Amino acid sequence: MVYDADELIGQSAAFLQTLDAVDAVAALNKPVLLVGERGTGKELLAARLHYRSPRWDAVFIQMNCAAISDDLLESELFGHEAGAFTGAAKRHIGRFERAHDGTLFLDEVATTATRVQEKILRLIEYGQFERLGGTETLVADVRLVAATNQDLVELADDGRFRVDLLDRLAFDVITIPPLREREDDIPLLAEFFAINMAKELDRDYFHGFADDAMDVLCKHTWPGNVRELKNVVERAVYRNDENEPITQIVLDPFASPYRPNSETKSQTATKNARKLLPDLPMDMRHEIEQIEVRLITQALENNRFNQRVAAEALGLSYHQFRHYLRKYELNVEKPQEGDQALATDPSVS
Repeated sequence: MVYDADELIGQSAAFLQTLDAVDAVAALNKPVLLVGERGTGKELLAARLHYRSPRWDAVFIQMNCAAISDDLLESELFGHEAGAFTGAAKRHIGRFERAHDGTLFLDEVATTATRVQEKILRLIEYGQFERLGGTETLVADVRLVAATNQDLVELADDGRFRVDLLDRLAFDVITIPPLREREDDIPLLAEFFAINMAKELDRDYFHGFADDAMDVLCKHTWPGNVRELKNVVERAVYRNDENEPITQIVLDPFASPYRPNSETKSQTATKNARKLLPDLPMDMRHEIEQIEVRLITQALENNRFNQRVAAEALGLSYHQFRHYLRKYELNVEKPQEGDQALATDPSVS
């Protein structure tokens, strides 16, 4: 990534407070956690933190932890020796080793596996690690900046993220405001993206936005934040007559009366839902309870009776899942061969 400070544009109070927080912690040799929705500019703020730190003249390396599998991520972060696993023909130097004396930015850190979290924690605490398949303890002096768009506190409470690693990453937590909380910045960002797009199209001049077009931009909630705004503005520029101000804003490029399968899928789903309904009249509360019991049973069986994994499969927190077990008095011990998979047992709490 090439860092361009000019891309961090804004004058709203929330945005300026975020920049102040980044600049204040940049001078310290401590881990920092950036929290924000997708498209809020976590990568740019991580780069700003590095280039305003005493490590500014050293390397800045970034890694998206969600981009590759857990096994490959461990190798990519810590490296491996030749023969460490099938296909490891030669030694590979990992990101931590390459980032020595500099900064490593780990995006989507919430997606990392437990064993990777353990190794990251050890490196933060002691500055030591081993390559996969290696026996030599190596040292790396790395400033770690992590980012996530998830609630790490909730994940830690549910056992899906190490509490001790969260404690170390959270020396300082900077929560980035979404674009909907930065209304004053929308016209500035829109103008910036539009001018850059006009240059990319080799146009001599950008004629601005019509009032109605800018009104549409300012009133949109921007679930995709700055990244979404950039796409919308650039699309508007290239579709617009280069000699006229922009009048048309297309927020959803998929919106079309000819969009395939949308109505068909809805009709099919309705028909399928009707097929699943039992004959009427019925006891709706009893039927719903039976469905919940079946779902819990299936989730436990599919996940080897691991309650935390079963809860995650159902989109529940561990505490919510335990509530259902108590509600229906379900025994969650793994059955012996030939036994019934689940049985009611009032003694389970």
